[in-house]
Amino acid sequence: MDILKASEVFEIAIKIEENGEAFYRKTANKGDKQFKQIFEWLADEEVKHKATFEKMLSKVEDYKPAESYPGEYFAYMRSYADRLIFTPDKLEKEISKIADKNDAIEFAIQREIESILYYIEVKSLVPEGQRGEIDKIINEERRHYLKLVDLKKH
Repeated sequence: MDILKASEVFEIAIKIEENGEAFYRKTANKGDKQFKQIFEWLADEEVKHKATFEKMLSKVEDYKPAESYPGEYFAYMRSYADRLIFTPDKLEKEISKIADKNDAIEFAIQREIESILYYIEVKSLVPEGQRGEIDKIINEERRHYLKLVDLKKH
C-alpha cells in the first residue's frame, strides 16, 4: 500500500471537491426547478471548498501524527481516499446509474456523509491554526447534507 504525504491529503480533498462539483452540475437537470437550483448551489459550494484546500495546500507543513508504525495514518487516509475519489470514467459510470431525482439525492447524501468523515480525519493532519478552516468546511458539508435530506422529503 502506498504511503500518503501530508500534501496529498489536501490534493485528495481538492479532487473530492472537483468530483462533487462535476456530479452536482451533471445531475442538476434530473429534477424540477428547486432541485436544479439546489444542485447548482451545491456545485458552487464545492468550488469554494476547493479554493480553500488549494490555499491550505500552498501552506502545508510536514505533520507527523501519532502512529503505531511509520506511515500508518497516511496509509489509512490513502485507503479511505481511494474509496472516495472517482476517476472521470468511474464518475460517469456512477452518474449513469442515476435514473431520477431521488437517486441523485440519495447518491449526493452518501457523498456528503463520506466527505464529512474524510474532513474530520483530515483535521488532525493540519496545523492547529488551520483547523478552524476545516471545521468551517465540515459544517458546510453538514448543511449540504441537511439541505439534501430536506429536498428528499419534498
